[in-house]
Amino acid sequence: MHATVQWIDKVAFRATADSGHTIVVDGPPDSGGENRGARPMELLLMGLGGCTSFDVINILAKSRQRVADCVTELKATRADGVPAVFEHINIHFKVTGHDLDPKKVARAVALSAEKYCSASLMLERGGVRIEHSHEIIPANRLPERLCLLPPDIPDYVTWPYIQSDWKTACASIPKSWA
Repeated sequence: MHATVQWIDKVAFRATADSGHTIVVDGPPDSGGENRGARPMELLLMGLGGCTSFDVINILAKSRQRVADCVTELKATRADGVPAVFEHINIHFKVTGHDLDPKKVARAVALSAEKYCSASLMLERGGVRIEHSHEIIPANRLPERLCLLPPDIPDYVTWPYIQSDWKTACASIPKSWA
């Protein structure tokens, strides 16, 4: 794995991963930043969320769970002094789906925490206390989400009726139509 971080100006940087994806990192205004991008520690927290969410979704897919949505909320506390390292992180998964098996969801979260999530395991080895929790939301209790489509297609597509169809439909919509 390789990344390059190039200084733009003040305390803003352009970070490029070996996959070719680029993001802007910036500091808060009180530290000379212009709020043009996420803070470095925010990126670390978001990376942790992405890593563990990736695991949970893959494990649930392999166990044939019908997941319609997964939202992972992370709350972190940092040390007061410098360096302001993470001391505690709470990771809470909100897994929405059709007839989800509570044991399989709990197992997916546990496997990510204990075996698969490199980011989580690395932070824990560095002394960060990480807690994992989850809740299951039946898909039929969710309000319908709407996805606008072009004029020659019906006015909207609702989900989570058929999860693969809404993802395909929404992914193909130009941003200018939203």
